[in-house]
Amino acid sequence: MLIETEATPNPATRKFLPGRPVMDAGTRDFPDAEAAAASPLAEALFASGLVEGVFFGRDFVSVTATPGTDWRYLEPEILSTLLDFFVSGTPILAPASAAGIQVAADAGFEDDPADADIIDQIKELIETRVRPAVAQDGGDIVYRGYREGTLYLAMQGACSGCPSSTITLKRGIEGLIRHYVPEVETVEAI
Repeated sequence: MLIETEATPNPATRKFLPGRPVMDAGTRDFPDAEAAAASPLAEALFASGLVEGVFFGRDFVSVTATPGTDWRYLEPEILSTLLDFFVSGTPILAPASAAGIQVAADAGFEDDPADADIIDQIKELIETRVRPAVAQDGGDIVYRGYREGTLYLAMQGACSGCPSSTITLKRGIEGLIRHYVPEVETVEAI
């Protein structure tokens, strides 16, 4: 089994492509070791003590190193862990874990039913144009709410904490969304 490695725009994060599906549907973010309890693979990656974030995409795993970690030493350890895991056939998510639970899309925001058409347009753009581009960089972006012209999004994986994520959000994503949905005045990360 060959696992490819790619750099991401976030220098603290690398993207690993095992050449097979990682998640059958959706994505999963493990922002800390406590959250990793839902996945034997995420737990194994955090076990090094040099990992501060793990993200599972459809066909990739993104790993964020702790500050000051040298990828020359961490990358072989991550590759070994991934190789052992995928060869063993162990399930990605622990049985009877919270693996199937989805975080509510609004995460504290209650969308106004009068904005339903605008929200549908936003979600369609995110799903078809934004998420595939962000996944290329080892991350994900999730709709969290829309209120009074402001769109709230959450960055995950390599995009969370990336130095260029603010530029991507403001210049790229905001520009695209505003072009197609003029009701959106600004985009904010939460």
